[in-house]
Amino acid sequence: MQGDIRKRTHTTKTGRQTINWHVVVDNGRDEAGKRRQKWHGSFRTRKNAEVARAKIVGDIHVKPSTDESYARNIAHHVAPVLGHRLIHDIGPGHLNSLYADLLRCGRRDSKGGLSAKTVRYIRTIVHKALSDAVDAGLIEPNVAERAKPPKPRARAASDIKFWEANELRHFLEQTSNHRLAAAWHLAAMTGMRRGEVLGLRWRDVDYENRRLQVRQALVSVAYEVIISTPKNHRARVVDLDEGTLSELHRHRDRQLVDRTEWGASYSDNDLAFCKENGEPLHPQTFTQAFDRLVAKMDLPRIRLHHLRHTHATIALSAGIAPKVISERLGHESPAFTLTQYAHVIPGMQADAAATIANLVGVSTP
Repeated sequence: MQGDIRKRTHTTKTGRQTINWHVVVDNGRDEAGKRRQKWHGSFRTRKNAEVARAKIVGDIHVKPSTDESYARNIAHHVAPVLGHRLIHDIGPGHLNSLYADLLRCGRRDSKGGLSAKTVRYIRTIVHKALSDAVDAGLIEPNVAERAKPPKPRARAASDIKFWEANELRHFLEQTSNHRLAAAWHLAAMTGMRRGEVLGLRWRDVDYENRRLQVRQALVSVAYEVIISTPKNHRARVVDLDEGTLSELHRHRDRQLVDRTEWGASYSDNDLAFCKENGEPLHPQTFTQAFDRLVAKMDLPRIRLHHLRHTHATIALSAGIAPKVISERLGHESPAFTLTQYAHVIPGMQADAAATIANLVGVSTP
């Protein structure tokens, strides 16, 4: 479903010819076996059509988890407010009012408003829906262009929870005999996302070169477990330390015992972390297991995702280059990494100031 570029030539009554370019996407066949095609356009130049094709095909290949998120946010936050209006009756003022109300009292538990980041995400969903309506000829123009969503703000340090290095060490030591010990270790020492850890296959681990490839993620959509692409649809390579490799080796040995015990009924998905019978482990089960372990320890309460924050914070504090950390985490850019973990910057600047002074040899009078 890559989309084709088609040229159409139209001749007017006066004999003047015009050329328009279209993007044609094949949507399979209907019940009668007839091909279903959707035409998008028209565009004045082939180059414009090529640019549009990339966006159109990209929109078609939305990940199931994203599609479910869109539907959930529309149902919870948009439809109750705007669902009674005809689409061509919705104006920028209605959208501005929606965004303001979501900021003020948008939480479903009635305990306040949604974050500016969440409201901007909802704005993106609304904009996409209205853009599709424009393409379908239902409205013109897209009124979401003239609405004003809240501006993003820098995340406060208090919004990011993480463990110090000694706290993380304590957790890993206390859970070393747990069946999922290697999973906690891998998440903490690489910053991989939950779905990426659960989607890791043994063939993605390169023991010889001490690295792994993040190629897929295991996610829950309406509580059904599915295999998806990593966030941003980008695979990446993550280098591993010797301790993490040893944990993976040890876990692999345990898994081979499970395989032997289950025999022919073992479901071999090649997943590194799964149920005893080889079937995929539900992400929520993975999270709940982590929460139960943390609750029993004398440690600050953090969520599973905060192991990712812990990895990034410790790495930045150790002076590791933001570009390297960004690549390990699968962030869009080093700038995003620095914005996300701005709480570490003041300490890094103090260390930098002392280091520069020592190199220059400036002494205090």
